[in-house]
Amino acid sequence: MNDDVYPRATREIGQQRRELAPEIHHAFDEFSKKVFAEGALPEKTKQLIAVAVAHVTQCPYCISGHTTLAHRKGATDQEIMEAIWVAAEMRAGGAFAHSAVALQALNHAHR
Repeated sequence: MNDDVYPRATREIGQQRRELAPEIHHAFDEFSKKVFAEGALPEKTKQLIAVAVAHVTQCPYCISGHTTLAHRKGATDQEIMEAIWVAAEMRAGGAFAHSAVALQALNHAHR
């Protein structure tokens, strides 16, 4: 990560976040724990989903953190890369699907 664009996530920044809104921070932490806990989906699968979503949202902190957590939960390098490819296809697929909006506008413009 480029420190000029994305500052390092330090303990001090985390502490400041907690101090500025402690109840909300605590609620977010608890929500996150519940979301990523073993459930109908195993933790590894949830982390692979998070890796893919992090790539679509383009959050470098999430990409780094969830890639590490997916690996810790047993995801292989190949599984992580496939999750990233799923994200890439979905992002491209969204652009492809939204071409219908542009084509509709063109059809109206040509009337």
